[in-house]
Amino acid sequence: MTESAQLAPNYKVLEVGTGSGYQAAVLSEIVAEVYTIEIIESLAENATKRFEELGYNNIHAKSGDCYAGWPEASPFDAIIITAATPKTPKPLIEQLKNGGRIVLPLGASSESQDLIVLTKKDNTLERTNIGSVVFVPMTGEVRK
Repeated sequence: MTESAQLAPNYKVLEVGTGSGYQAAVLSEIVAEVYTIEIIESLAENATKRFEELGYNNIHAKSGDCYAGWPEASPFDAIIITAATPKTPKPLIEQLKNGGRIVLPLGASSESQDLIVLTKKDNTLERTNIGSVVFVPMTGEVRK
């Protein structure tokens, strides 16, 4: 996912689904700023403490419904969604810079999803399929 996002050192990246914080930590070594959001409050709190303890000063974390993204920090050069979603959340597309990429596991099945890259070009989305994957489902607004 990280490679498919085609990141650059000056990028600002949104990670959707903080979990333990591992992906955010990896991203923070590559890009200037990482914003990460987690719907499960205890996971967000634990990851935030971990980032502080490890000295990651360029990671901004919060708890909330991942579907909404982080509009006040947008636009983002890239968005990485680390939970399977049945559809691409429209708010995330709106928060992506023109020329930016969203990498996500797309599909409603709990057995298999497609890992895809959406590249925003002139407010349209160009889709590239990377392969089959299995991720935990995104919860919250996206399921309504």
